[in-house]
Amino acid sequence: MKSKNKCGSPFGDRTIFKKYLRVTMLLILVSFIFLGLVMMMFVSNNWRQEKRDILEKGARNIADIASRQVTQDENGDYQLATESVNAFLKAFSENSQSDVFITDNSGNILLVCRGTSDTFQKQAIPENVMAQTLSGMYDGQSTLGGVYEKSCYVVGIPITVATGNGTKAVGAVFNSVSALSLTMYRMDMLKMFVFAALAAFLISFCVVWLFSYNLVRPLRDMAAAVRSFGEGDFSVRVPVTTRDEMGELAVAFNHMADSLATGESSSRSFIANVSHELKTPMTTISGFIDGILDGTIPPEKQDHYLKIVSSEVKRLSRLVKSMLNLSRIDSGELRLRPATFDINQTVLDAMLSFEKPIEDKKLEVRGLEDSVSIKVDGDPDMIHQVVYNLIENAVKFTNEGGYIEVRTEDLKDRVVVHIKNSGEGIAPDEITRIFQRFYKTDKSRSKDKTGMGLGLYIVRTIIKLHGGEITVSSVQGEFSEFSFWLPKQHHLEENQKHSEKRLDKKADSKKHSSLKKSKNKKTKTDSHHTGGNV
Repeated sequence: MKSKNKCGSPFGDRTIFKKYLRVTMLLILVSFIFLGLVMMMFVSNNWRQEKRDILEKGARNIADIASRQVTQDENGDYQLATESVNAFLKAFSENSQSDVFITDNSGNILLVCRGTSDTFQKQAIPENVMAQTLSGMYDGQSTLGGVYEKSCYVVGIPITVATGNGTKAVGAVFNSVSALSLTMYRMDMLKMFVFAALAAFLISFCVVWLFSYNLVRPLRDMAAAVRSFGEGDFSVRVPVTTRDEMGELAVAFNHMADSLATGESSSRSFIANVSHELKTPMTTISGFIDGILDGTIPPEKQDHYLKIVSSEVKRLSRLVKSMLNLSRIDSGELRLRPATFDINQTVLDAMLSFEKPIEDKKLEVRGLEDSVSIKVDGDPDMIHQVVYNLIENAVKFTNEGGYIEVRTEDLKDRVVVHIKNSGEGIAPDEITRIFQRFYKTDKSRSKDKTGMGLGLYIVRTIIKLHGGEITVSSVQGEFSEFSFWLPKQHHLEENQKHSEKRLDKKADSKKHSSLKKSKNKKTKTDSHHTGGNV
């Protein structure tokens, strides 16, 4: 049986944490090894060169002193005052920790200091080494033809005396040190490096572990939050502790979570509103019809109650129409049927639809008395719905005895429509949300008893399909003003093409999503969310 790591664990075999930690520590280890090799090569070469310089300098000094202690006898042979030279050799050998010996021109060892055996007395320097030494200098690593059992670093300098014809080599000084000393030096350096590298590696591991852990922590928090979202809990947020890319990602994630939470809340509110909108008229209709059928309602009052039933049926019709429009928007089926029409006539027709509620609330309508014919190009039915929804909201939220002002502007490349009404206005924090689907500013339903929070969403969608924009400005306690603009003919044709492409892409995306769900044999029912994000 194989054990499985939980998704939230930072220690899984395939987590980013372990991958990052493993790669980083491997790079540090390789860097330490490379640095150690380079350092050992540099130190070895430096040590070897330093020893060579010391051996050469010492050998030259001894050769200079020995040359002054050489005398020539009556037979013409050269003699070395060994007692005088030997004292100096011992002192030098002890200080430099090296072997020093003097030979004649034939390579026979005459004098030695710090010798470990009598090997020096029984061996002679090879001829090729002597020849190179007497010609100027010998520098190399060897056993000197058996003088040493193991390889040594050796420097040979000739001993010269002055003659009538110049100088003459009468012997040689050899200064040497065991090659094992370099090995021992390397081992000491290696031990120091290993201990230092191990300490640095452990410190690096701790630092990288903490850094990696903190680096992936926002990702683990996001994964946990996403699982909570999947379980229906949209209250989880990712803490923002840095200002780098991870911090930006956390901020964006939290904004997305806020949008999801708002959408979920709006969807639930939508379900409650739709349920209420369906239940109330159906109950009213059922009660009055049953009362008429069983005779509870007398014939002389049936007309009154039938008018109420008719009003409730129209209310249900508006609800179904809004839902159908929303479905057409989400499915990408809402397309423009452009034509040339008078925008002011559309505003007037929409305003006449609210003649009775305007008279009931004693509202003053401004701006229409000065209106002139302004031709625009667009879908007349859709623009009528836009104006109708905006005027409906204006009538609904205007204070009794207040005013509604309508203005149109004919600009070079666009036509702008302003619809302004007095009243309580819109709170600043709600202005950015009023165009979201299912959002209602009057959550108490004291004024907006028939709305479902879809009108302004549909308005903005229609305006965008025409290539225009809609904005809102408000001062609480004074007024609210909605303004939208529509492009003229040549701009409309271009925007219509872009809108159709966008809708076709959205429809293809939904079709692909449906095919994918069918292929995976998974069915998901969502009775309270009809598409898209809020």
